[in-house]
Amino acid sequence: MTPDDGQAAAVAEELTTEQLSELIAGYALDKKARDVVVLDLRGVSGFTDAFVVCSGTSDRQAKSIHDGIHLALKNEHGLLPRRVEGLAESRWILMDYLDVVVHIFTPETRDFYRLETLWGDVPRKVYEDAPPDAAPSVGEDAA
Repeated sequence: MTPDDGQAAAVAEELTTEQLSELIAGYALDKKARDVVVLDLRGVSGFTDAFVVCSGTSDRQAKSIHDGIHLALKNEHGLLPRRVEGLAESRWILMDYLDVVVHIFTPETRDFYRLETLWGDVPRKVYEDAPPDAAPSVGEDAA
């Protein structure tokens, strides 16, 4: 544990599962994550209360989504994941915040593992993808 980690842990907020899931989903969407879904696992899982599942369009974007979630939760809420897996290859990054586990996939890896289908009957919240940046078309005024 670095001194920085201890400082963050000392000011960590107490957040409900719903609040933490909402924050994580929002931070993922801020980094243009696609197909963001929160799975409510309370009552069916003994190791966590929720999964936040999302995709980046590439391994580079998956890492960027991880970085955005990690830094925002650390800097704004004093929260650090207990464990992070898969960061080196960035095809499936897992961030364990105990009550909420984050799964960030590339599209191919998400299609292969089909994590959501394993938990098919649990309550879920699906988020709208962030709209693409509204850049004017060629020949269109920016005004």
